[in-house]
Amino acid sequence: MESEFKLHGLQKLTLLDYPEHVAATIFLGGCDFCCPFCHNYELVDGSASPIMGEEDLFSFLNKRQGVLDAVAITGGEPCLNKHLDRVIDRIRDLGYKIKLDTNGNHPDVLERLLSSGKLDYVAMDIKNSPEKYAKTIGVTGFDLSGVKKSVEVLKNCNIDYEFRTTVINELHEKSDFLAIGEWIEGAKAYYLQQFVQRDTVPDSTFTSPTKEDMDVFLDTIFPFVQRAEIRGL
Repeated sequence: MESEFKLHGLQKLTLLDYPEHVAATIFLGGCDFCCPFCHNYELVDGSASPIMGEEDLFSFLNKRQGVLDAVAITGGEPCLNKHLDRVIDRIRDLGYKIKLDTNGNHPDVLERLLSSGKLDYVAMDIKNSPEKYAKTIGVTGFDLSGVKKSVEVLKNCNIDYEFRTTVINELHEKSDFLAIGEWIEGAKAYYLQQFVQRDTVPDSTFTSPTKEDMDVFLDTIFPFVQRAEIRGL
């Protein structure tokens, strides 16, 4: 029986998505957040059609052995996909390392993948300070407990990971990064990413912070984490 696993996007080669690795990035559909600044919103609202099935993906990965050394899995929110464990196993069987991007709202899935040795690197979004989370992700009355648990899971795991925040003028200020720093204190790595407006972003009114603002935010969170950098400037 044909697998129901479908791919909604494929970047065939990237030197940016997985630090220090030559990777392909696969995009899975579906998300439980509705972030108004999302660059991949077509994967959230279901308007993007799948581009290939599982066997086409593995035909590509088989041919790229020796050229690529890793696969980054993003979305959408990959942890919603019921085929994720099995597909990761198949990718690892080909010798590829796995990086997972996640919004952190599925700590049980994250914990299971980590405990079974399926992941080599995790990048988790920290959307904003806790008090602004619901507004930032577009989910009224959001329960932050799952995200908080995922933060602790990663801080106590034995693989490399990063937390990251996409910074938007209209959603973030210095006090938010103080709160984030106190929340994730002791984390291995934290990256600030300057928002860039695109046609796919639901809210066209959002604007990018200045480099000076980004530097202030970096200085604010720097004392709380082992490594903090601005990515993309």
